[in-house]
Amino acid sequence: MLTKLCIQNFKAWSDTKTIRLAPLTVFFGGNSAGKTSLLQFLLMLRQTAESTDRRRVLHPGDRNTPVELGTYRDLVFDHDLGRKIRFAVEWLLPEPLVIRNPVTRTSVAGKRIQFSAEIASDRKGGRQSVTFFRYDFENDGQGIQVTMKAAGSGPSVEYELSAGNYKLARNRGRAWKLPEPVRFYGFPDEVAAYYRNAVFTSDLALALERQLKRIQYLGPLRTYPERSYVWSGEVPEHVGWRGERAVEAMLAAASRKISAGYRQRARPFQAVVARWLQDLGLLDGFQVKAIAAHRKEFEVLVRTPKSKQTVNLTDVGFGVSQILPVVVQCFYAAPDTTILLEQPEIHLHASVQTALADLFIETVRSREDGADRSIQVIVESHSEHFLRRLQRRVAEEAIQPDQVALYFCESGENGAELHPLEVNLYGEIQNWPDGFFGDELGELAARMDAAARREAVRE
Repeated sequence: MLTKLCIQNFKAWSDTKTIRLAPLTVFFGGNSAGKTSLLQFLLMLRQTAESTDRRRVLHPGDRNTPVELGTYRDLVFDHDLGRKIRFAVEWLLPEPLVIRNPVTRTSVAGKRIQFSAEIASDRKGGRQSVTFFRYDFENDGQGIQVTMKAAGSGPSVEYELSAGNYKLARNRGRAWKLPEPVRFYGFPDEVAAYYRNAVFTSDLALALERQLKRIQYLGPLRTYPERSYVWSGEVPEHVGWRGERAVEAMLAAASRKISAGYRQRARPFQAVVARWLQDLGLLDGFQVKAIAAHRKEFEVLVRTPKSKQTVNLTDVGFGVSQILPVVVQCFYAAPDTTILLEQPEIHLHASVQTALADLFIETVRSREDGADRSIQVIVESHSEHFLRRLQRRVAEEAIQPDQVALYFCESGENGAELHPLEVNLYGEIQNWPDGFFGDELGELAARMDAAARREAVRE
């Protein structure tokens, strides 16, 4: 689970400062305030780690990636190629990582890792390089720090490796410098050859790759429903960036059972989805079934409230098809997944937007096979209704304040600014920004003034 994030000189952000990431994290704010960029940055890191080009420092994206961010000039704050993109991300491992020192025959274990890096570009923006990167591995308050740092500059820059609280032992005859890192985070193969006790560095890089792999994303505009779906038994990793694989995911998860929390009864996956569509007030019936026996074509049949007829998903309101991938993704995600959701409330009625808070609370509390799923949900939203319900649930102790992190983004003189919203035990926001969701009192006063003027004219 991601616990902290800090970004400097990326798109609208000069400096986000340290962002605390909770199991349920929500970014609010106006249009073009920088909210989406925070999600995009994490997605860029993931797609860079998945790139087949080991020398590519950052992969802004292409038509085959979840985000496409252009060139380095488009990425860097104020389009200033002289600036360096700096960032740090901290996460908790699902299982402890053990670092063994074959020289001293000692070992340490821990679950918290922080990675930080600095990326620079040449004057034309065509080639990027890693100025330094560092892993901080925490073990009971004490940590091991491993840093790769550029020694000089130029097209053939060399690197130095150093470690804190861990003595690196060089092999004899291996005094030369190291080549450039792998992507923005990986140690070159020469590290294991130059040092007798540095094999663990590959474990750190692998831990970061696995954490980035656990990030899944669902965009704001989901695909239109289809009258039939073809499924041949594949098990998709997620529902797709636009929700196009939601039905496949439901079919693949037919044998899974999910419970709403500790000591709650586990239900079949499709029953969980159906219940939530009903709780959201959208449907009274929901079923995915084969069109005929021994066929791989399936259809989604639904029944709307107060209706006795079952119809195809394509024959009901657009909102159902937009929320279905959100519900499926929440419960389909593998344990320890971080789900990024961009404007999940699009095309939804106010009452459904309100209930999204309950959906995400249940998602982070859900269990499978007797264990917590440890799902993290990070949301970018404009919905006041969603926020109000979340505040209420904090007051009702359905979720603790420390399990929620709320932020307000706005444009400032020096780039985007991020303001943590302080939520107390009663769900009250202590530092409510001016004009957070418009001027409600101002609108009410203006309407009353207009009504009084009209009444005066009539008299």
